[in-house]
Order: sequence, then structure tokens, then C-alpha cells
Amino acid sequence: MTKATIDAETILKRATPLAHQQAPEIQPFGHLVRMPIALSENACKESVVNLNQLLADTITLRDLYKKHHWQVAGPTFYQLHLLFDKHYDEQNELVDAIAERIQLLGGVSIAMAHDVAEMTLIPRAPKGREEVPVQISRLLHGHEIVLKEARTMARLAAEGGDEGTNDLIVSDVIRRNELQVWFVAEHVVDSARKDP
Repeated sequence: MTKATIDAETILKRATPLAHQQAPEIQPFGHLVRMPIALSENACKESVVNLNQLLADTITLRDLYKKHHWQVAGPTFYQLHLLFDKHYDEQNELVDAIAERIQLLGGVSIAMAHDVAEMTLIPRAPKGREEVPVQISRLLHGHEIVLKEARTMARLAAEGGDEGTNDLIVSDVIRRNELQVWFVAEHVVDSARKDP
């Protein structure tokens, strides 16, 4: 039995990365592929549209936490620096869970910052630093937007028979956001205020 030898040039060609490849999209945004998950196409379509809105707003809220983590200042710097980073990590977990649910339903999840910026309902923050009470107010407003839409979307998913989406929104999105609201809101309570 003879062993074939391959010259070094052939070996190097096989090991060279095929960079700069281009091809058409395999699935355009806004179009669904049918997944064998025993859920109607209409239920999948409605959940994908709703989840993409929720995803855009969750990504924006997550990024607000990181912005404020970096830019927080004042006597509560250390505590808020850590809290904002913890909330960022938790929001990041929600981002991943929501995006994966969209893909599981046969949709395409929103992903790029410019697309998120066009889609989010959360008002854009300035580039510069803001005082802590303003940062917290901005975060609370973002949470309120997410919670309001999440409650509506959970109900719609349940009505459409999409229990998986309903469970994700209720068990993860709503509960996590409510808890974060509590932790953040307590930092702007004026306990020293004297009523007349």
C-alpha cells in the first residue's frame, strides 16, 4: 500500500481561511420559517413581532445600565457602580433569552445597534454624564416602558396559545424588571424630607 504525499502548497491552501465571503441573506428580517413546534403560524408571527420590540427595548435598557455604570458619580458611586453592572448582566441574560425565543419561533431577532436605535421606545440618553437622580429616573422610565409592553405581550401570547412566550415574558422579563425597579427606585427615596 502506497501512501500519497501532498505538497506543502496544497496543505497551506486547505488551511487558509476563506475570508471576505459574501452571500445573500438566508432569511430576511420580518419573515418566518416554519418550525415544528405545534404552534400556529399566526401565533408565531405575532409573538416574533412583539418579542422583537421587547428585545429592542431590553437591549436599550441594558445599555443604559452600562452607560450609567461607567458614568455614575457622587457619594453613592461604589454601590450604584456595582448595582448598575449587576443589572446590566441580568438584562443581558434577558436579551439572550428573548432573541433565542424569536429564533425558536422561526423569526429573525433584531441584533445591530442602529436597528435597535430605530426600533426602541425608550428615549435616547445624552452622550454626557448625568446626575444620579436623573440616571435613576431614566432607568425607571425604561423599566416602565418594558413592563407595560411586556404585560400586554404576555396576555396576547397566552390568548394566541403561545405558552412558551407567555412564560418567558412573565417568569423572566416581568419578574426581573419589577425586582430591578425596586432596587433602583429605593435610591431616590427622600427619607430625610419633613412633611409640614
